[in-house]
Amino acid sequence: MYQVQMAMEVTQILLNAQAVDSGVRNHAEENLKQFQEQNLPSFLLSLAGELANDEKPAESRKLAGLILKNALDAKEHNRKLELVQRWLSLDQPVKSHVKACLLKTLTSPALDARSTASQVIAKVASIELPHKQWPELIEALLSNTHQLPAHTRQATLETLGYICEEVSPDAIEQAQVNKILTAVVQGMNASESNNDVRLAATRALYNALGFAQANFSNDMERDYIMRVVCEATLSPELRIRQAAFECLVAISSTYYERLASYIQDIFNITAKAIKEDEEPVALQAVEFWSSICDEEIDILEEYGGEFSGDSDIPCFYFVKQALPALVPLLLETLLKQEEDQDQDEGAWNIAMAGGTCLGLVARTVGDDIVPLVMPFIEENIAKPDWRQREAATYAFGSILEGPSPEKLMPLVNVALTFMLNALMNDPNNHVKDTTAWTLGRIFEFMHGSTLETPIITQANCQQIMTVLLQSMNDVPNVAEKACGALYFLAQGYEDVEQSSSPLTPFFQDIIQALLNVTHRADAGESRLRTAAYETLNEVVRCSTDDTAPIVIHLVPAIITELDQTFTALCSSSEEREKRNELQGLLCGCLQVMIQKLGSSEPTKSSFLQFADQMMTLFLRVFGSKSATAHEEAMLAIGALAYCTGSDFAKYMQEFYKYLEMGLQDFEDYQVCAITVGVVGDICRALEGSILPYCDGIMTQLLKNLSSNQLHRSVKPPIFSCFGDIALAIGENFEKYLVYAMPMLQGAAELSVNTSGADDDMIEYTNTLRNGILEAYSGIFQGFKGSAKIQLLMPFAPHVLQFLDSLFMEKDMDDVVTKTAIGVLGDLADTLGSNAGILIQQSLSSKDFLNECLSSDDHLIKESAEWAKLAISRAISF
Repeated sequence: MYQVQMAMEVTQILLNAQAVDSGVRNHAEENLKQFQEQNLPSFLLSLAGELANDEKPAESRKLAGLILKNALDAKEHNRKLELVQRWLSLDQPVKSHVKACLLKTLTSPALDARSTASQVIAKVASIELPHKQWPELIEALLSNTHQLPAHTRQATLETLGYICEEVSPDAIEQAQVNKILTAVVQGMNASESNNDVRLAATRALYNALGFAQANFSNDMERDYIMRVVCEATLSPELRIRQAAFECLVAISSTYYERLASYIQDIFNITAKAIKEDEEPVALQAVEFWSSICDEEIDILEEYGGEFSGDSDIPCFYFVKQALPALVPLLLETLLKQEEDQDQDEGAWNIAMAGGTCLGLVARTVGDDIVPLVMPFIEENIAKPDWRQREAATYAFGSILEGPSPEKLMPLVNVALTFMLNALMNDPNNHVKDTTAWTLGRIFEFMHGSTLETPIITQANCQQIMTVLLQSMNDVPNVAEKACGALYFLAQGYEDVEQSSSPLTPFFQDIIQALLNVTHRADAGESRLRTAAYETLNEVVRCSTDDTAPIVIHLVPAIITELDQTFTALCSSSEEREKRNELQGLLCGCLQVMIQKLGSSEPTKSSFLQFADQMMTLFLRVFGSKSATAHEEAMLAIGALAYCTGSDFAKYMQEFYKYLEMGLQDFEDYQVCAITVGVVGDICRALEGSILPYCDGIMTQLLKNLSSNQLHRSVKPPIFSCFGDIALAIGENFEKYLVYAMPMLQGAAELSVNTSGADDDMIEYTNTLRNGILEAYSGIFQGFKGSAKIQLLMPFAPHVLQFLDSLFMEKDMDDVVTKTAIGVLGDLADTLGSNAGILIQQSLSSKDFLNECLSSDDHLIKESAEWAKLAISRAISF
């Protein structure tokens, strides 16, 4: 009875769920939740009926559609799988009725209802089409694109676009793909009089491009699609022009190798848009060339410029060919700055887009860009109009990555003094902001141990430091860029002799200036406080032995600052957020100091006097509800464990509860992953003394691996952690073998086959493989020399089978290859003659070893040589 009543009252409940009164709203949300839990089919039918009913209020219909969508999909992977399974298990009549309501809604005069229904249909399609269900969907939609009211055609094309966005191309037959593309391209055609239909069709094509591989391989079909897209870029309607250029951008990355015969026309179209069109369209026209640069940079990096018939995609050098016309076009955009443009990150306009594209062009063509840009810089750098000075500075900063140091060095030597003077004396804030950014780029790309003639000398170092330190007192956006410039300046001395550095005479002043910045009242603007701490960290990380006393004196100052955050009153959530952010920055700062001072015996003893204070504060940070602060505190504790070694044992009893909390933190999976890494640090520090805590740690790690809620990125470090624990406790790992080994075996089998996987999946799979192999390595090494090594024999055949499979797949990256050949050596080294017999029977161990022995990577070769020695001992034993 309750459910029948709910179904009747659903309109009012949906309206109440949007009420201003929180009591009414919460009660309605609770009613909806109960209805969903008690009778899901009735709940879904009621929502679908609400969405399809034109007599219902717009607000209730829209929310009904939104809740329907959320009942089918979720961002979190495991929750999504759960919702998919739940829909598939519903009775067929229920699903059919819901789908009929959704299709009916596409004919509704109400725009919001139609648009929401489009999205929900796509969600259902993403579940059913891969399971060969709802085969009539595409035909039903295509029948809506003929002789029906414009609003229905618009909604249908929008739906087709969403389906192409949600569904994998292999879930739709090519014949239906052809029909979809035909309907979409017809909807885009200039003969279509309704702009809403043309816009929906153009956006649908954007989503459908991934389905069009076969069509782009056919000259006639490709020509037709390209003609319609190019015509749409000339539409009188702004939104259609913008959407058409978005299609061109997508085509440039998806079908780069098919563009040669269209590139001249596209250049003409994009050039006109960049010069004359409104900013949303001009931005997409610039983005087309940025995308072409990205493609050519990738191709040139992959093939090193050496192309043959075997190359997947040849480089057509579109950017190089367009260079004489493209560069002036981009330089012109740099002069279109806005007087009141936001200096914070996130602001984006045509001048910024042009500068970004110019930087990509420089990376694509190298030295060729310099003579085309320098006249613009020379002409504008000293002009009275700030826009010209800023554009010239931006142009120079943009081309510093790509051309050779030899080409740039004479220009940079002249520019450096000019830039330093401009940063001190230019009256315009925008010019100073860009000048400080450009100095940062000079230090990032033109400064370091690889250059024969350094750009920073004893003669100019004093001026550089004076200008940068003074600029840290400027307005926040300029001060933030000055911090960034100092960051790269310090980084350039990372590899100098540890005894001294050109920055040594200024070290105390640098530290003080950065601390002053963190205390500025306006340090919350333009990321200034964060930039100051990041720069402080880099200055400390790259510091030399002679400045160690200053760093040691800095430690208690940062400890005091962290301590004071716990006494600061926070009366609002914004203040609490700022405090949490500051705690994270301070923990990160202490972590760098721990790593720096703890790695050298002379400074370690002086520094360890602060260990107790730091640990106490790190533990207090866990009392906040900030994932970022937790991450930073956990990383700092890992560094402290590494530094203090066996002395860390005194902190374990109090720290253990927070360690356990971190391992259980599925929601903030980064915290969970970092905590797993810290377990490894503690294992290395405490070795056998970690044993009393291993039952709890292993129980939680195994529980994590068994959970559907665990983010996939946490699995590789957990497997690696098994190896750390085994290495620390040796044969005491015996009791965990029966649980850990089947987990490793199952994961190993899943990680072998990567056919059809995309780049992201292959990258993740290699990370997973490496974690599994590190686990095996740690376990074998942990048992080496133990009377219990026979316990490992039952698992040895599977480990070898895993190594054989990896070798056969031929898709290991270098890191996995090195770890894998190391595991082969560990197996032989630990199990001796027993392993020798198995290795001789292995399908590919000999080939794998020989391949690694002849590797160009010296780390792989080194591991292989050790493995060869271990195997020869095992075989001749």
